[in-house]
Amino acid sequence: MAKKSKTLHLEEGELRRMLLERRSADRKRRVAAYAQAGELLPLDAEATEGVVAEPLAGTRIHADADLRLAPPKTSRARLWVERSLLVIELLAVAGLGYIFLNGLDLLGQLNTEVNTTPSAAPLLGPVVLPSGHTAPSAGNAAAPNEAEIPEHLRPLVQAYTAALVLPTPGPEQALGISIPRLGLNAPVVQGDDWEALKRGVGQHIGSANPGENGNLVLSGHNDIYGEVFRHLDQLEPGDEIVILTAETRYIYTVTQRQLVAPTFVEVMFPTTDATITLISCYPYMINTQRIIIKGELSGIRSAS
Repeated sequence: MAKKSKTLHLEEGELRRMLLERRSADRKRRVAAYAQAGELLPLDAEATEGVVAEPLAGTRIHADADLRLAPPKTSRARLWVERSLLVIELLAVAGLGYIFLNGLDLLGQLNTEVNTTPSAAPLLGPVVLPSGHTAPSAGNAAAPNEAEIPEHLRPLVQAYTAALVLPTPGPEQALGISIPRLGLNAPVVQGDDWEALKRGVGQHIGSANPGENGNLVLSGHNDIYGEVFRHLDQLEPGDEIVILTAETRYIYTVTQRQLVAPTFVEVMFPTTDATITLISCYPYMINTQRIIIKGELSGIRSAS
């Protein structure tokens, strides 16, 4: 009975050895296949001492193995995607850099243009209504009333008036004025400075021509140089003012009469419709105010 037990024991040992040899052979074949496929890297002996690797379930590699499993290779598709994303990122950074630099260059050009573009000299608007003067008295002739002009603006007004250029004569330029109610017929000249108003009624330079949309501004004296506008205070709404040009008669109808301070220049401002404004000093021989007559275009007739 003891002999039979020993034989059985030997047979079990032999069987175990055979199984181990088969497993070892299988392991070597698999390791060789991994190595041939490039999926194994050499192990560091010191770092892996006593460590057993298991590349496959049920197979053990002892600590004396000289190979280990390598990380899986990156697929070609994934590698292509990563490289494409990198290229896109680089292009985006380059584009932003270009936009930034181009913006700086454009900003520099705009600053240069602004610095080199000459600015137009501001035009001096009216600061006092035309026709202002001191009334003549015994031993004293009439003269422009410079006291009406703010002192700090007097040099500017003088320089501006001297630099004014008269408009080129045209067929629709005002040549004369007629006010039937007053029995007035007077010439119209361009400009409303002291010298211009010596010759008749003066049209403010830059105001509308007869018949045009806008404000036709005419000034005249009341107590000197023909006293052309002495009786403006007799005009009433509905009265006619006729402006003559070389070809046409423009008829305006009076709409308003008012007294204002010499500095109330708003009456000279442009209008959207065809209007007329007559200006003169008031009261007679005192001239501390201005009388204003407003009218609107109501008819157009041929001058012939």
